[in-house]
Amino acid sequence: MATYQLNINGKSHSVDVSEDTPLLWVLRDHLDLVGTKFGCGIAQCGACTVHLDGSAIRSCSTTLAQVEGKSITTIEGLSEDGYHPLQEAWKEVDVPQCGYCQAGQIMTAAAFLENNPAPSKEDIKNAMHGNICRCASYNRIFKAVEMAAEKMG
Repeated sequence: MATYQLNINGKSHSVDVSEDTPLLWVLRDHLDLVGTKFGCGIAQCGACTVHLDGSAIRSCSTTLAQVEGKSITTIEGLSEDGYHPLQEAWKEVDVPQCGYCQAGQIMTAAAFLENNPAPSKEDIKNAMHGNICRCASYNRIFKAVEMAAEKMG
Protein backbone atom coordinates (compact mmCIF):
# COMPACT_ATOMS: atom_id res chain seq x y z
CA MET A 1 0.00 0.00 0.00
CA ALA A 2 1.05 3.54 -0.68
CA THR A 3 -0.33 6.95 0.21
CA TYR A 4 -1.47 9.02 -2.75
CA GLN A 5 -2.23 12.72 -2.76
CA LEU A 6 -5.04 13.47 -5.18
CA ASN A 7 -6.56 16.72 -6.40
CA ILE A 8 -10.22 15.95 -7.01
CA ASN A 9 -12.77 18.64 -7.77
CA GLY A 10 -10.35 21.27 -6.50
CA LYS A 11 -9.83 19.60 -3.12
CA SER A 12 -6.85 17.65 -1.83
CA HIS A 13 -7.42 14.04 -0.77
CA SER A 14 -5.05 11.51 0.72
CA VAL A 15 -5.72 7.80 0.20
CA ASP A 16 -3.85 4.66 1.23
CA VAL A 17 -4.30 2.08 -1.52
CA SER A 18 -2.33 -0.15 -3.84
CA GLU A 19 -0.77 1.62 -6.83
CA ASP A 20 -2.78 -0.50 -9.27
CA THR A 21 -6.15 0.43 -7.73
CA PRO A 22 -8.42 1.89 -10.41
CA LEU A 23 -9.36 5.53 -9.87
CA LEU A 24 -13.05 4.57 -10.11
CA TRP A 25 -12.89 2.51 -6.93
CA VAL A 26 -11.01 5.20 -5.03
CA LEU A 27 -13.66 7.74 -6.03
CA ARG A 28 -16.58 5.52 -5.09
CA ASP A 29 -15.30 3.40 -2.19
CA HIS A 30 -12.79 5.67 -0.47
CA LEU A 31 -14.06 9.19 -1.19
CA ASP A 32 -17.82 8.59 -1.49
CA LEU A 33 -17.99 10.32 -4.89
CA VAL A 34 -20.54 7.92 -6.33
CA GLY A 35 -21.69 9.95 -9.34
CA THR A 36 -19.10 8.16 -11.44
CA LYS A 37 -20.53 4.76 -12.34
CA PHE A 38 -19.09 1.31 -12.96
CA GLY A 39 -20.29 -0.03 -16.28
CA CYS A 40 -18.09 -2.57 -17.98
CA GLY A 41 -14.73 -2.41 -16.19
CA ILE A 42 -12.78 -2.53 -19.47
CA ALA A 43 -13.02 1.13 -20.60
CA GLN A 44 -15.54 0.41 -23.35
CA CYS A 45 -18.85 1.91 -22.18
CA GLY A 46 -17.97 5.37 -20.83
CA ALA A 47 -20.07 5.24 -17.64
CA CYS A 48 -16.92 5.87 -15.56
CA THR A 49 -15.71 8.93 -17.49
CA VAL A 50 -14.02 11.70 -15.50
CA HIS A 51 -11.61 14.47 -16.47
CA LEU A 52 -7.87 14.23 -15.94
CA ASP A 53 -6.25 17.62 -16.50
CA GLY A 54 -9.30 18.51 -18.61
CA SER A 55 -9.32 15.42 -20.82
CA ALA A 56 -12.00 12.74 -20.63
CA ILE A 57 -10.64 9.40 -19.37
CA ARG A 58 -12.10 6.09 -18.25
CA SER A 59 -11.57 5.82 -14.51
CA CYS A 60 -12.17 2.05 -14.42
CA SER A 61 -8.90 1.40 -16.24
CA THR A 62 -6.81 4.30 -14.94
CA THR A 63 -4.71 3.52 -11.88
CA LEU A 64 -3.77 5.86 -9.07
CA ALA A 65 -0.15 5.73 -10.16
CA GLN A 66 -1.28 7.36 -13.43
CA VAL A 67 -3.20 10.25 -11.84
CA GLU A 68 -1.14 11.38 -8.87
CA GLY A 69 -0.26 15.06 -9.15
CA LYS A 70 -2.89 15.73 -11.80
CA SER A 71 -6.25 17.47 -11.57
CA ILE A 72 -9.26 15.15 -11.52
CA THR A 73 -12.83 16.35 -12.06
CA THR A 74 -15.86 14.14 -11.47
CA ILE A 75 -19.51 14.86 -12.24
CA GLU A 76 -19.80 16.25 -8.70
CA GLY A 77 -17.13 18.83 -9.53
CA LEU A 78 -18.42 19.87 -12.95
CA SER A 79 -20.62 22.53 -11.38
CA GLU A 80 -21.02 23.55 -7.76
CA ASP A 81 -24.77 23.93 -8.10
CA GLY A 82 -25.61 21.47 -10.89
CA TYR A 83 -26.22 24.26 -13.39
CA HIS A 84 -23.50 23.57 -15.93
CA PRO A 85 -24.94 24.25 -19.41
CA LEU A 86 -24.77 20.53 -20.19
CA GLN A 87 -26.66 19.62 -17.03
CA GLU A 88 -29.27 22.24 -17.87
CA ALA A 89 -29.59 21.01 -21.46
CA TRP A 90 -29.90 17.42 -20.20
CA LYS A 91 -32.91 18.45 -18.13
CA GLU A 92 -34.44 20.63 -20.83
CA VAL A 93 -34.22 17.90 -23.47
CA ASP A 94 -35.25 15.25 -20.90
CA VAL A 95 -32.34 12.99 -21.86
CA PRO A 96 -32.24 10.38 -19.07
CA GLN A 97 -34.36 7.31 -19.00
CA CYS A 98 -32.62 4.98 -16.57
CA GLY A 99 -29.91 7.63 -16.06
CA TYR A 100 -27.07 5.19 -15.50
CA CYS A 101 -24.80 6.46 -18.28
CA GLN A 102 -25.59 10.13 -17.85
CA ALA A 103 -22.62 11.24 -15.71
CA GLY A 104 -20.20 9.65 -18.16
CA GLN A 105 -22.06 11.11 -21.14
CA ILE A 106 -22.00 14.60 -19.60
CA MET A 107 -18.33 14.38 -18.66
CA THR A 108 -17.40 13.24 -22.18
CA ALA A 109 -19.44 16.07 -23.68
CA ALA A 110 -17.94 18.67 -21.30
CA ALA A 111 -14.36 17.78 -22.26
CA PHE A 112 -15.33 17.73 -25.93
CA LEU A 113 -17.00 21.17 -25.81
CA GLU A 114 -13.97 22.67 -24.08
CA ASN A 115 -11.94 21.80 -27.17
CA ASN A 116 -14.66 22.35 -29.77
CA PRO A 117 -17.09 25.08 -28.65
CA ALA A 118 -18.88 25.24 -32.02
CA PRO A 119 -19.25 21.61 -33.13
CA SER A 120 -21.20 20.32 -36.09
CA LYS A 121 -23.74 17.53 -35.61
CA GLU A 122 -21.20 15.13 -37.07
CA ASP A 123 -18.54 16.35 -34.59
CA ILE A 124 -20.93 15.67 -31.71
CA LYS A 125 -21.77 12.17 -32.93
CA ASN A 126 -18.08 11.36 -33.37
CA ALA A 127 -17.17 12.71 -29.93
CA MET A 128 -19.95 10.82 -28.16
CA HIS A 129 -19.70 7.51 -30.03
CA GLY A 130 -17.62 5.85 -27.30
CA ASN A 131 -20.32 6.24 -24.65
CA ILE A 132 -22.97 3.54 -24.53
CA CYS A 133 -26.54 4.30 -23.48
CA ARG A 134 -28.50 1.22 -22.45
CA CYS A 135 -31.77 3.04 -23.21
CA ALA A 136 -30.64 4.28 -26.64
CA SER A 137 -31.30 7.95 -25.85
CA TYR A 138 -28.68 8.94 -28.41
CA ASN A 139 -30.81 11.44 -30.35
CA ARG A 140 -31.67 13.32 -27.15
CA ILE A 141 -28.03 13.17 -26.01
CA PHE A 142 -26.86 14.69 -29.31
CA LYS A 143 -29.58 17.36 -29.11
CA ALA A 144 -28.59 18.26 -25.52
CA VAL A 145 -24.90 18.54 -26.44
CA GLU A 146 -25.82 20.74 -29.39
CA MET A 147 -28.02 22.92 -27.14
CA ALA A 148 -25.29 23.23 -24.52
CA ALA A 149 -22.75 24.22 -27.17
CA GLU A 150 -25.07 27.03 -28.28
CA LYS A 151 -25.55 28.21 -24.68
CA MET A 152 -21.81 28.05 -23.97
CA GLY A 153 -20.84 29.76 -27.23
